[in-house]
Amino acid sequence: MKRVLVANRGAVARRVIRALRVLGMESVAVYSEADAAMPYLQEADHQCLIGPAAAIDSYLNIETLLRVAREQAVDAVHPGYGFLSENADFAQAVEDAGLIFIGPSPRWIRLLGHKTQARETMRALGMPMVASSAVLEGGAQELQRVASALGYPVLIKPAAGGGGIGMLPANGPHDIETQWARARDMAQRSFGRADLYLEKLLQEPRHVEFQFLADRYGNVRCLYERDCSTQRRHQKVIEEAPAPGIDRAALDAMSTQLQAILGGLGYDVIGTVEMLYTPDTGFSFLEVNTRLQVEHAVTEQVTGVDIVVAQLRLAAGERLDTVLDSVPVPMGHAVQARVYAEDPVRFFPSPGMLTRFELPAMSGVRVETGYAAGCRVSSHYDPLVAKVIAHAATRAGAIDLLERALSEFRIEGIKTNIPFVMQVLADADFRAGRVSTGMASRVLAATREPAQIS
Repeated sequence: MKRVLVANRGAVARRVIRALRVLGMESVAVYSEADAAMPYLQEADHQCLIGPAAAIDSYLNIETLLRVAREQAVDAVHPGYGFLSENADFAQAVEDAGLIFIGPSPRWIRLLGHKTQARETMRALGMPMVASSAVLEGGAQELQRVASALGYPVLIKPAAGGGGIGMLPANGPHDIETQWARARDMAQRSFGRADLYLEKLLQEPRHVEFQFLADRYGNVRCLYERDCSTQRRHQKVIEEAPAPGIDRAALDAMSTQLQAILGGLGYDVIGTVEMLYTPDTGFSFLEVNTRLQVEHAVTEQVTGVDIVVAQLRLAAGERLDTVLDSVPVPMGHAVQARVYAEDPVRFFPSPGMLTRFELPAMSGVRVETGYAAGCRVSSHYDPLVAKVIAHAATRAGAIDLLERALSEFRIEGIKTNIPFVMQVLADADFRAGRVSTGMASRVLAATREPAQIS
């Protein structure tokens, strides 16, 4: 590979461009009309306008992306995360055009990127499961029947896509049809597909995921786990590695089992297996993300492995033992916070012009962003404006460092969720590692309670 089309935007586009530069490869960045002033475009070797602001007309437009790939004579396409990164039709179209898709082979995206098919496959291979349905294509009567059979509360989930987008809870027959319609609309707009299914909603489990790299020759290695339990409305807010408070032997046994399963299937390039965990039930399979993850940097910080560079090399056909001669023992602890352009009280999106955007610069802190002062945060895309990763010798040290880094952000022109993130980082349960998917909501409720009383 000599020239790669970066079929994405924002922080991940900049991250991929940086990795391409490390490997001496040329980058072709694409952008919509809304992103014409984004600073990372100037870091790419070539830039191409692909359409209007709406994602369906630009970043989700397969025909346009392939046309640009042909015109720019690229050898490969990197999809980043989100948008078309888990779209098997896009991956296949890239390969049919004689190009390398920098991700798993289309057959794995089709099988494992589709959530219900992945569950059926993993169940057959002996993985423990939370009860769920197949994709539901009938009307309201079928929806009510299946939800009642699973038992409320249930979680409505898109069969394609990820990032928590389109995942909505339903607490009973009174709200499931309304929530279903909302989820369909969100999935269609975000992923170009509206397939949905139901899953039994566990009450406040841990959310733990396992990062994998693989080559085209059947070799798979796990780069340990990340804890992504700190979420708000199924959207990850804080991620960390290693996972606190879970027995190391149990984590290693789970990663070994998953490594054997993926190796037996012949899975390739990159992927993450997401699991739910409770002390009583142990691990339950959730889904496979057949792409680079937003939170990959915390694994990079504790292992020293450049995951994006490894992804590029593995997609190009290198063997895993040349890309990663051994799996390093994790060093220290890393914690990542996602900084969103949103009201920290009502959590509505807060698009607008970044009149001031000053980032912290300190040892042990890494900031990933696609923005700079003078850029507009568009309402057309995900409101993530930055990822802040702190790495220290201990978990407490990493949390302290992350708090200091967040306090040094200077952002004007939009509202951000930094005050909310700071509340979570200061919480006693979070500090003690007693994290769960319901913890952030409890922190938020506790901070609002005094105001309501007064």
